[in-house]
Amino acid sequence: MAAPHEPSLSAADLGTLETMAADLAREAGRLIVDERPSGLGVAATKSSRTDVVTVMDTRSEDLLRERIAARRPDDGILGEEGDSIEGSSGITWVLDPIDGTVNYLYDIPQYAVSVAACVGDTSTPGAWRPVAGAVYHPVLGEMFHARAGSGAFLRAPSGVHALAVSNVTDLDDALLGTGFGYDADKRGRQGELVARVLPRVRDIRRAGSAALDLCAVAAGRLDVYYESGLNPWDLAAGRLVVEEAGGVVVGPGGAAPTDVLVVAGPTALVTRVQQLIE
Repeated sequence: MAAPHEPSLSAADLGTLETMAADLAREAGRLIVDERPSGLGVAATKSSRTDVVTVMDTRSEDLLRERIAARRPDDGILGEEGDSIEGSSGITWVLDPIDGTVNYLYDIPQYAVSVAACVGDTSTPGAWRPVAGAVYHPVLGEMFHARAGSGAFLRAPSGVHALAVSNVTDLDDALLGTGFGYDADKRGRQGELVARVLPRVRDIRRAGSAALDLCAVAAGRLDVYYESGLNPWDLAAGRLVVEEAGGVVVGPGGAAPTDVLVVAGPTALVTRVQQLIE
């Protein structure tokens, strides 16, 4: 399959994509909160018995796909729960209908809807990049959003806030975020890494949503976030929010982030964390 062409996007185009991403994330976010069944259970599993899907994951993604198809029928779609759709516009929407599904299943209020417009080949690690995106935390009513070249922002009940990553430079003072995979052997290795990292930093948090962890880095609520095993839908919108907040999001050796490794935060700290975990 030929690599998708990269479209020429004006500032107005990017603004339209950003607004659409936020609108979509908000609508799906309200759906998963307002229509959450009282007896919600596991509808299916994916990579392992702990990698769950609920009926609301499917409903949320169906809603996002329907809205995109109606408004931008030439765009591609890559979602967590459905088949990928190849478009002709050079834009691919990368969707996570509920990031933090296990939290959602247990009614732990740390989950989000992530929507990003991306260019490049989203089927190839390192060959794509987000140009507009939004992560909506529906329980708190927090909307993190960004478009390429225009900064990152949080719209919350308290108002609109420009985002900036932490200015911490000493690893000893850094609060890190991370996550664990669903495969038992992989979780074991990740636990061993935490045991090695923990004595070198202020502390480590594991909140259960990669998208919200990345946005926490952009807002300075975490100093650095690292994880392995992320998919494009876990990463796309949050990556852009971090980058537009002045941070970097890298993979192994400082290259583009991939499923092997993602490290996000201010450049100086990211470099130190990479040295520690790689």
